[in-house]
Amino acid sequence: MPNHLRATALLILCGLLFLPVLAGAAPADQRYRAPPSEPGGTADLADRPSVAIGFDWPLAPPHPVLRAFDPPETPFGPGHRGVDLGGRPGEPVRAAGAGTVVYAGPLAGRGVVSVLHSEGLRTTYEPVHAAVRAGQRVSTGARLGELATGHAGCPAVACLHWGARRAGEYLNPLWLVRPAGQLRLLPWTDAASDAAPIPRSPVA
Repeated sequence: MPNHLRATALLILCGLLFLPVLAGAAPADQRYRAPPSEPGGTADLADRPSVAIGFDWPLAPPHPVLRAFDPPETPFGPGHRGVDLGGRPGEPVRAAGAGTVVYAGPLAGRGVVSVLHSEGLRTTYEPVHAAVRAGQRVSTGARLGELATGHAGCPAVACLHWGARRAGEYLNPLWLVRPAGQLRLLPWTDAASDAAPIPRSPVA
């Protein structure tokens, strides 16, 4: 076989050998990508299959959810940075998980308790007559104080605003105690509460 024909045949053979490899390598922009995180930084807890280990409700049953979590689109935009649980004035408010109290006292005219848990997760409870102090270690279910009245927009006699945050991102606290797909809300009719922006709390 002449040299030029031999070289041509060799090139064709090499092309056939590498073709399956090239066909199997999809372009970078067509390969699998993880789904984007949900608004409000909820990706960390959203993809777990069941309830978070070691966490429990901050109020005794039936703890109805009267207002849902609605993360703001901007840091100071309107929204609801937690959930409102219906309760009774004076009933115990308990730590949802073990951690350290980082704040306990008045804030903007209401009593607030904030607990730092492992991996930077922080839960916040208001309005509460605090029975703990900053720096105090608490276990899951430890009494943080008593539920107070006066939560703005609460359709019940008393509501506990329960929030969760990690690395500056607001999370839905219900994911700490309920598997995905089991969230049920009671009707809530106070439309005026979403009209004004809610300032970001330094302890939430």
